[in-house]
Amino acid sequence: MIDRLTVEKIKEAANIVDVVSEFVTLKKSGANYKGLCPFHNEKTPSFIVSPARGTCHCFGCGKGGNAVSFIMEHEQMTYPEALRWLARKYHIEIKERELTSQEKEEQSKRESMFIVNEWASQYFQDLLHNNADGVAIGMQYFRSRGFRDDVISAFHLGYDVNDRLALGREALHKGYKEEFVTATGLCYKNDRGELIDRYAGRVVFPWIGVSGKVVGFTARVLDQRTKGVNQKYVNSPDSEIYHKDHELYGIWQAKRAIAKEDRVYMVEGQADVIAMYQCGIQNVVANSGTALSIHQIHMLHRFTSNITLIYDGDAAGIHAALRGTDMLLSEGMSLRVLLLPDGKDPDEFARSHTAEQFKQFINERQTDFIQFKTDLLLKGETDPKKRADAINSIVESISVIQNQILRDTYIHDCAQRIGINESTLINQMNAYIRGRRTGSTAQVQQGVPVGPAQQPAAPAPLQPPTVKQQESKVERMLMQLVVRHGEHVMQKDVPDDQGQLHDLTLAQLIDYNLMEDDLSLSNELYNRMLGEAVDHSGEEGFKAETYFLHHEDFNISRVAAELVSDRYQLTRREEDEPINEAAAQQRQADETDALRNQAVHLLLDYRMDIVEQRMATLQAEMSMAGNDMQRLTKIMTEYHELQTTRNRIARELGANIIV
Repeated sequence: MIDRLTVEKIKEAANIVDVVSEFVTLKKSGANYKGLCPFHNEKTPSFIVSPARGTCHCFGCGKGGNAVSFIMEHEQMTYPEALRWLARKYHIEIKERELTSQEKEEQSKRESMFIVNEWASQYFQDLLHNNADGVAIGMQYFRSRGFRDDVISAFHLGYDVNDRLALGREALHKGYKEEFVTATGLCYKNDRGELIDRYAGRVVFPWIGVSGKVVGFTARVLDQRTKGVNQKYVNSPDSEIYHKDHELYGIWQAKRAIAKEDRVYMVEGQADVIAMYQCGIQNVVANSGTALSIHQIHMLHRFTSNITLIYDGDAAGIHAALRGTDMLLSEGMSLRVLLLPDGKDPDEFARSHTAEQFKQFINERQTDFIQFKTDLLLKGETDPKKRADAINSIVESISVIQNQILRDTYIHDCAQRIGINESTLINQMNAYIRGRRTGSTAQVQQGVPVGPAQQPAAPAPLQPPTVKQQESKVERMLMQLVVRHGEHVMQKDVPDDQGQLHDLTLAQLIDYNLMEDDLSLSNELYNRMLGEAVDHSGEEGFKAETYFLHHEDFNISRVAAELVSDRYQLTRREEDEPINEAAAQQRQADETDALRNQAVHLLLDYRMDIVEQRMATLQAEMSMAGNDMQRLTKIMTEYHELQTTRNRIARELGANIIV
């Protein structure tokens, strides 16, 4: 683990213009620099680099941050990897925290396994290109699949000879320990204690993890030998460094394209990935026939929230498209599905179409998952029982979606498409949600299993959105004030509960104002940033903007960079005209008044948002209350109280009172 002093040294050394210039051509633009955004395609430069703030920001796609977060985003690295990249650039020696004996042993074992896997990958590649059988058999197989040399190289494809003792013998000869050769699964020992090659006589597909290290292998029997073979594919067994449900084939090659395109295409097999990559569609990965896991979804979510599943249109493809989809929806992924025509898999389709044709086909034919499931399960179905089962399945899928507005939209569309009353679907969906929360199936019709061990976490039952669930423009503006001016003193010598005098900063003013009404911001990261601004308010020399822009949590530094970025820079008069002390004091007082007025107005706007969204919730509850007069009376009482509150806030804002 990199120690804190080294991290600070790296951040201080990293010059944002210097770092970004390695990837973007920058031109001076006033006090800043401007260039074409590296994160999305554009013709007019909207990517601004500010040397004074040490940040970059794209006004087209919104991406940016400090030097560390820029490298993380552009190179798709983790926080420690980005720090090491910058340390190498600025020749800073990395000082690690002293590890315990157990940590050292575990780290040493993992590193040794990665080293052995890297050697094995090179070994298989060398056999493919330089061994007689590798060229005649392995390379011929890849040629028959239409793979070009550059693509074979990009995916580190290889070949393993038939001699089942050769790999183990060569590994020991090179000085690699038997312990790690077996721990990685490259070899296993027979009864005579010999190291037996797991992949002998097969072509080899290395699995390269998101950090660029070889974590495992898949080896395939050649086409002429597949008949009667039980195991067409052999995979690395689970190990310290490889868990198949944690990895995605092609993620190393695809991660930059996924981030740039803001979408990932998911296919089934390695050949599908390679064929699509060769076709020009590089933002593609495969889960290789296994059901999607939460680990794989979280990995993809680092790069994008948009996923399209591409499978062939036969029964197996349809089954694959349905697996794991509820988990994708529950994790906030925007899901689309594309089934290819005529039973073709992505490999065959990619080889017979250009990249432009394939992309056009995807754009025209992909559908959102709920529409796909509705068309699949209900098209032409007339049996009432089967229709009910299908509708239940669709509603259950909608129920796992966390975004309340999106759930509401899907339910509304579903009700219109299948001709069922919307309130009926809402009641059924809420039953699924409550069932998952309690682990009980009693409330769910058809006895659908909804135990917590098998199902994703349940979102809240459907209600109109509240401020707690949806970040508003107002709270973003409040956080802009905190980041830009949080340390600004609004009032001096304010007594606390013990009679001690303190200066009240803008961050404290906003925090105390929210606490008075027991409110908080809906964005938890904002709450944390506000809390830290309050905690540091009394520290000498604290400047909120500098503190947050160079925060050790890259999520905070990235958000701060977005909040402080301005498209237009205003010229400060004091830079052009000398002013006397009295004028400077007056200007400071004017700035304090302006900040206070802005904060108070935004806090009133925030309260208005909360009141209006609660009123919208109550209106929806009225429509669902039916003839329950007791419930209607309770709702109406609260609604009228909120109307009074809303009118009071409107008067304070200077707006017209809404009756």
